[in-house]
Amino acid sequence: MYAQMVKSEGMKSRDEMTPEEQAFQDRVDRGEKIEPKEWMPEGYRKTLIRQIGQHAHSEIVGQLPEGNWITRAPTLERKAILLAKVQDEAGHGLYLYSAAETLGVSRDELTEKLHSGAMKYSSIFNYPTLTWADMGAVGWLVDGAAIMNQVPLQRTSYGPYSRAMIRICKEESFHQRQGYAIMMKMAEGTPAQKEMAQDALNRFWYPSLMMFGPSDAESVHSAQSIAWKIKINTNDELRQKFVDQTVPQAEYLGLSIPDDNLRWNEEKGGYDFSEPNWSEFFEVIKGNGPCNRERMNARVKAWDDGAWFREGLYAHAEKAAHRRAAATTAAE
Repeated sequence: MYAQMVKSEGMKSRDEMTPEEQAFQDRVDRGEKIEPKEWMPEGYRKTLIRQIGQHAHSEIVGQLPEGNWITRAPTLERKAILLAKVQDEAGHGLYLYSAAETLGVSRDELTEKLHSGAMKYSSIFNYPTLTWADMGAVGWLVDGAAIMNQVPLQRTSYGPYSRAMIRICKEESFHQRQGYAIMMKMAEGTPAQKEMAQDALNRFWYPSLMMFGPSDAESVHSAQSIAWKIKINTNDELRQKFVDQTVPQAEYLGLSIPDDNLRWNEEKGGYDFSEPNWSEFFEVIKGNGPCNRERMNARVKAWDDGAWFREGLYAHAEKAAHRRAAATTAAE
């Protein structure tokens, strides 16, 4: 998942809950799915809108650094694969916007919040993709981190979100394999190609670790999201799992993780590793990353340029509704 910095309402103790809230929590604890027309706490609804909206925005904005390489991919096959991947990301965004709409918010509202800065997208997409090897790093690391977040969300408590994640996870697994295949090809190529792969890993390693959000000590609202089963794991749990899975993959490629403090810790059964630069993370979230303005300008331009098409769709839908109404009246 690409959701970061998601905050929920303050957590209540059971004694502070209303009977409705207690009954709702009991359903969540039993593993039941919450459906759109069923009662839910307002804080639950708002948290879901923020998380699903941010996730949807990330899928859409995430097309930009990859779309930049479609025409420059080294072979026709690579072009076709990358084009299909970018198309998948657009579909993921649409699934998620649809899930958010079941909570009473429109896509237009979500888009307006994105453009105004009221809603965010994943910080990772504010970094440039400078070489073809970056397409490998994005698929391997970025989609790999996303899968680490998204697989547990197939068990999230909100039904439409949970069901959307099933298909998204299947497609993201192919994206991760596509990226790793590029890195394998580069690592097994000429010294210059392997150096390019190492450079891509160096630049995307720490931004990928940032994708899980701030450390648990800083993520003060995670407890409520976990109690509601909107989140299944903590940020630090997922980050540790990602490192433990990815380090052996890098070793297989013959590439080095850019972390002098990386060590296997036998006692905890995982790797010790350096924390990302959290000051950089918060600056990127604020809009001061390498590509923040470029990404947002591209999204706003695409929205403005598509206004004529949306107006046409609305006009067509309105005419169709009038025809149906007229046909119903005539039949009566």
